[in-house]
Amino acid sequence: MATSTREPWLMENGNVKVLTRERHGRTAQNMSSSSLRKKSDMALVSKVPYSCLRKFLANLQEVILGTKLSVLFPAIPLAIIAHFFGFGKPWVFALSLLGLTPLAERISFLTEQITFYTGPTVGGLLNATCGNATELIIALFALWQHKVDVVKYSLLGSILSNLLLVLGTSLFCGGLANLHSEQKYDRKQADVNTVLLLLSLLCHILPLMFRYAGDAAAYSPSDTLQLSRASSIIMLVAYIAYLYFQLWTHREVFEAQEDDDLVSDEAPVIGFWSGFIWLAGMTVVIAVLSEYVVGTIEEASASWGISVSFISIILLPIVGNAAEHAGAVIFAFKNKLDITLGVALGSATQIALFVVPVSVVFAWILNIDMNLDFNLLETGSLALSVLVTAFTLQDGTSHYMKGFVLLLCYVVIGACFFVSKGSTTNEGNSVNLGLNSSRKELFRI
Repeated sequence: MATSTREPWLMENGNVKVLTRERHGRTAQNMSSSSLRKKSDMALVSKVPYSCLRKFLANLQEVILGTKLSVLFPAIPLAIIAHFFGFGKPWVFALSLLGLTPLAERISFLTEQITFYTGPTVGGLLNATCGNATELIIALFALWQHKVDVVKYSLLGSILSNLLLVLGTSLFCGGLANLHSEQKYDRKQADVNTVLLLLSLLCHILPLMFRYAGDAAAYSPSDTLQLSRASSIIMLVAYIAYLYFQLWTHREVFEAQEDDDLVSDEAPVIGFWSGFIWLAGMTVVIAVLSEYVVGTIEEASASWGISVSFISIILLPIVGNAAEHAGAVIFAFKNKLDITLGVALGSATQIALFVVPVSVVFAWILNIDMNLDFNLLETGSLALSVLVTAFTLQDGTSHYMKGFVLLLCYVVIGACFFVSKGSTTNEGNSVNLGLNSSRKELFRI
């Protein structure tokens, strides 16, 4: 009865039989983005006499004005204007970053709208592909411009941001908001994501250890490259198995519990093909802004006096995923940690097992030598972050102290990259030579 009252232009190809919650199966990422949405008043749009124009205005209002982050959309045309009229590149960089912030949330909204028509399985596959579209597109454009270091830094920063900043802020704020009640969560989802992150960590550590193991004279970068490509294929296989586990055999573990306080209709607000068109358009805009970000990051670094490594590892993930991160914190306030963990750990797992190996394979196709050796400082930060997070989540309960420790870990890592100008493979090899020569002297003694 409720669906019959919806306006006809909102039901393009309108078959309402797929609009039940059971078939929808919303993920934690969907729920997180929903916390930043707002209902649209269609009173004025409904008075437009022409159906095509009415449908377009309705879609425009839902997609552009249906989020609390709509105030940031003007940054997108401003970034394009700044680029074409030759404004300072730091301005182009900053405006592009701001413009990317609402787009990530809108991608989640559009995939959820399409899920209403396709069911949760296809929708889950869309989320698995588009869930971190911003990071993936930035990585691909950076690779196209042969900026391998920017790719490594930005992807590492996204993982660290999810594990330490997002999860730490959520647990800290949630613990303070629920100071007199113990916060609990289901460990099943956290355990699966933690094991997958440890697998990814192993694939990152082995190329690094391979460089330091054995005689430096016998070390060949091509061997590390081949090992990295093989490891990337293994990670993609693990990610496919993870999707099968998540979408078919153990779907109930990953489906988020609905929250009555959120704006969540039983029917889609835009049509199936409209959703695809908007999704394609948003992806094109993300691609344009990503190209601006990659092309101006060095100039912004020089102008602001901040290293490229700090901008890529700290600033890019914070600004680019602000919408998803804010949703995770909101649910922690509401004592819904399962959704919070699904956002933070799920996003980190997706980047580690999907975006990173896809970047290596894409570089392979472009004949660019990108390996999984992220150097000692970067790999050590990743290893310690995964281990600290694993220990933090081992007992199924949470309080503000756990979140505070995770935040302090992130601050220390951020300070480290702020004072560091970035390491290179050559520097790592010089360290390797020093270690091997010291070891030979020890054996002589």
